[in-house]
Amino acid sequence: MSAADEILDIVDENDHVVGQAPRGEAYAKGLRHRCVFVLARDADDRVFVHRRTATKLAFPSHHCMFVGGVVGAGETYDEAALREAEEELGVSGLPRPVPVFTFLYKAGDGGLSWWSRVYEVRCVLPVSPQVEEIEWHAFLTDAELDRRLAEDAGDGGRPWTPDGLAAYERLKAARASDA
Repeated sequence: MSAADEILDIVDENDHVVGQAPRGEAYAKGLRHRCVFVLARDADDRVFVHRRTATKLAFPSHHCMFVGGVVGAGETYDEAALREAEEELGVSGLPRPVPVFTFLYKAGDGGLSWWSRVYEVRCVLPVSPQVEEIEWHAFLTDAELDRRLAEDAGDGGRPWTPDGLAAYERLKAARASDA
């Protein structure tokens, strides 16, 4: 089965399931679905950052500071977070990612949106990223990641996933308010 054929729960503005559709149809029609974002840190507290492959359905060849993806039909956010993190990092036996918050991401002016749950996890295992999903990766300190984001903010910089950027900004704001 291709990624476009994966069945997703379609949800309303309150994150209640109202139907199901293949991922390709959900993307093409802008049907609201669910996603997970997992910020993975290594033993040295560095963040796993990667560039998505050119074959990804959403945001091909974009950089992101989260692993994750869509929540399958009938799957919980927590199940999807662990599955996606282990798949993309190429590990097994990862601790269960810890949920931080949920938000409704709205993409630009097109009216596209998806419910997004943000998680954090510590990955002390050696990673072997999934080659179908990730074409480059590194572990960066928070300062290195913020420097790259600032450098790439102008024209000609590396493209970053817009939903990942939105999740990261919200995560930084949540940390600042907890401090």
